[in-house]
Amino acid sequence: MADLTLRPAEDVDAAAIGAIYDEGIAGGNATFATGVHDAAERRAWLAARDERAPVWVAEHDEAVVAWGALAPVSHRPWYHGVAEYTVYVSESGRGAGVGRVILETLVAIAPGHGYWKLVGMILPENTAGLRLAAGCGFRQVGIHRAHAQAAGRWRDVALLELHLTEEISG
Repeated sequence: MADLTLRPAEDVDAAAIGAIYDEGIAGGNATFATGVHDAAERRAWLAARDERAPVWVAEHDEAVVAWGALAPVSHRPWYHGVAEYTVYVSESGRGAGVGRVILETLVAIAPGHGYWKLVGMILPENTAGLRLAAGCGFRQVGIHRAHAQAAGRWRDVALLELHLTEEISG
C-alpha cells in the first residue's frame, strides 16, 4: 500500500484501533476477546500501557488501517526481555502488506524497549497471521491444545517466536 505512514498511537487513534480490533473479533479467528471496544475503552487501554508496551498505527490517506503492539509476557525478571506482539489490520488494508510493515516495525523497535525475543499466540485457523509471522522470520514452536474457549468451544493456539539478538542453535 503506497503512502503508508507508521507512527506511535495517540489518543485520537482510539476509535480506529477499537474498530479494527472489533473487525478481528467478528472474524472469529483472530482473538479470544469479545465485546465492543469503543473509543473510551481503547483510550483507557492506551493510557494504561507503559513505555515497554508500545502501540503503533499505520495510516493510509489519513485513516488508521492497522495497529500493532508489544507487551511484556510476564512480570518475572527472567522474562524481562520477552514480549508478545499483536497485529490487527482493517478489512480495507488486508492483502496489501500493511500487516508486514507493522510487524517489521515492532521487530525493529523491540530491542529499544529491552526485548530480546518476541512471541506470538495465533489461532491455527488464522492462516494470514501465521503466514505473516513466518514471512517475518518467526518459527512455530508448538501448539497449546484447548487453550481457551471461544463461542463455547475449545480452541488451540499456535506458539511462535523470533529471537532478536542472536541465532540460537538447537
